[in-house]
Amino acid sequence: MSVAPEQVEGPELALSVVIPIFNEEGNIERLYRELTDTLRDIGREYEVIAINDGSRDRSYDMLNAVQARDARWHIIHFRRNFGQTAAIAAGFDAARGDIVVTMDADLQNDPRDIALVLDKFAEGYDIVSGWRQDRKESLFLRRIPSMMANRLISRSTGIKLHDYGCTLKAYSFDVVKAVKLYGELHRFIPALASQMGVRVAEVPVKDRARRWGSSKYGFSRTFKVILDLIVVVFLLSYFSRPLYVFGAAGFLVGGVGTLLGAYLTVFKLLTENKIGDRPLLQLAALLMVLGVQFISTGIVADMIMRTYHESQHKPIYYIRERRRSETVDETSEIPNTEFK
Repeated sequence: MSVAPEQVEGPELALSVVIPIFNEEGNIERLYRELTDTLRDIGREYEVIAINDGSRDRSYDMLNAVQARDARWHIIHFRRNFGQTAAIAAGFDAARGDIVVTMDADLQNDPRDIALVLDKFAEGYDIVSGWRQDRKESLFLRRIPSMMANRLISRSTGIKLHDYGCTLKAYSFDVVKAVKLYGELHRFIPALASQMGVRVAEVPVKDRARRWGSSKYGFSRTFKVILDLIVVVFLLSYFSRPLYVFGAAGFLVGGVGTLLGAYLTVFKLLTENKIGDRPLLQLAALLMVLGVQFISTGIVADMIMRTYHESQHKPIYYIRERRRSETVDETSEIPNTEFK
């Protein structure tokens, strides 16, 4: 597992299950029964962290009732609906397990598939994602847009997954404590964690039809995914050195403006024609000013990021493991390690 240079307090349990919940009163009791049976069969010490994301139905009372009869359930009630990313982030902050599993409360994720995800995780991966191969959703409104989005995200981030939208995932303790989530970035956690050098895999899981309630996602989510993807690509490529992206744009725009200015200068000298009222001159001046502004913005952004990393002690590298002997006997003979 990857560890940051500045160690966080280690895990206290074997497994944490994080479940964001929003208006799921009809699924909570069944979720509790199925999940409890599954985790009992897995046989690991566990906790369940359920985040009530400002539900307006009876989810508040039902979750409290579950916690009253099962101390392994921990309930977090938000004051209002903050969104799935905020709910997952709260679950990550509270998680104490060596492995943290996320899943939806609508039971379209089969709790029994947690065992499949954990088996794959045991092969040495840091993140294991579920892959819903036989989805029970509309072909044109959900499945085709999702397939296109998954391909776009995979190509843009370099992390190849067939199903970024599947909430059923397993993460190592170090990953969930190092990744910071904002906006709607929960679906991009494998991509955001890729800067740590994580090993990512996926396993086929079942996708069950929703028995109660309706989906909380609409077609507008597609536009949010595209905007979030732009943010993620920037974070992965230029977060530590924003001057590279702003500087490149500045040199490109300023270079074009300089070439246009040089052309107009030569044109003026050779033909003695007036160029003061030509739109091309105004364009050249505008591009040169924009070039300077882009580079200046990049320098300021670089200084801000330096302050961000140094003030919060953010690491610029991650260590998978350390190996060092506690004591070294200097008189001992150095073993022969040559290959013969």
